[in-house]
Amino acid sequence: MKTVSVFSTVFTAFVSLALPAIGDEDHIGDGVYALPLFDAHIHYKEPAWKPYPPETVLKMMDDSGVAMGLVSSTPDEGTIKLWRFAPNRIVPELRPYFDGAGSSNWTRYPGMFDYILERLDAYPHEGIGEFHLHSVDPGDKVLLANVAKVAKERNLYIHVHSGWEPVEYLYSVEPGLGIIWAHAGMSEPPAIIERMMEKHDNLFADTSYREHDILGPDGTIDPDWRRVLERFSDRFMVGSDTWVNSQWGNYDDLIATNMQWLRQFSRSVAEKIAFKNAERLFGRPMGRQLIGQR
Repeated sequence: MKTVSVFSTVFTAFVSLALPAIGDEDHIGDGVYALPLFDAHIHYKEPAWKPYPPETVLKMMDDSGVAMGLVSSTPDEGTIKLWRFAPNRIVPELRPYFDGAGSSNWTRYPGMFDYILERLDAYPHEGIGEFHLHSVDPGDKVLLANVAKVAKERNLYIHVHSGWEPVEYLYSVEPGLGIIWAHAGMSEPPAIIERMMEKHDNLFADTSYREHDILGPDGTIDPDWRRVLERFSDRFMVGSDTWVNSQWGNYDDLIATNMQWLRQFSRSVAEKIAFKNAERLFGRPMGRQLIGQR
């Protein structure tokens, strides 16, 4: 039986009163808790290593019904720690943040492309990111073109935190590039997300930090979000974004909140977003039997 916090229990009770006929053909309802969830936005940054050692992280995933996760870290050693501890549960991706390189300067950091190639050669990363692109300056373009090229050549996904313009730029450099749009654009409205997905068949998104946009004040799904999530149900994945330790401390509630909107979709839509899209993207079969394993 899934264990959730008091907040999650109260929230679940509230939503269950607001929803019509949960569990019928239109809503998966409590059946969502039997699905193997894929968390498409996990960070295991250095401040988390001591308070949340790998065995603790895996236990938290188990308790929340998370079978597998896409992990990037600052520095990359955090990702490798988790992957080595649980190679069947962790999909590693390379975040280009280390030493003095971070979200605001990684595209200008000396030796960055060599570092990326070195880490990609050394470890089985399946993506590059999550990295930030608040804009694309002329001085960024050579590195971004090289990153996009190597990602496409190696069949890796790029996981980018940005608005829509940097995504368009990356596609102009490498059409057909596989992109996971972090936070579904963070603050972009559903209409923009819909337009981008109409235009780019290989654009996917994680919904981390959008759960309270997706859920309306009454605990039901915002109509605009319902439209885009159902129309492109084969392009979205759930995410927690454990970018600070407080997110790890709140992990069960983060996952429980995402379950609240997932349970309001049909079984077909919920299964795609919960795990089937990730299965397809990363070629890793998923099932509840992974929970409790490494």
